[in-house]
Amino acid sequence: MIRIGKDSNFESSAVLEKAAEFFGPGGVGLDATSQDPCCARFEGAGGYVYVQTTDIEDQKGSTVTVEGREWENQIKQFMREI
Repeated sequence: MIRIGKDSNFESSAVLEKAAEFFGPGGVGLDATSQDPCCARFEGAGGYVYVQTTDIEDQKGSTVTVEGREWENQIKQFMREI
């Protein structure tokens, strides 16, 4: 299991869109099981990825935390891209 966080130059909505593209059916191939304005969860192949984001007040960007099981390499790659 992995849990990793960072500040991103992308706002929360953009991070979640990128997460859906990266981890969803057109990317890694996971099923989106839930998505809210703050977070998204993807599941498949015995694992999951949970992306949580919060806009940084008075600045452009957001704080992003990603947790997952069985998708550690993909999570690290996603975090490098955002």
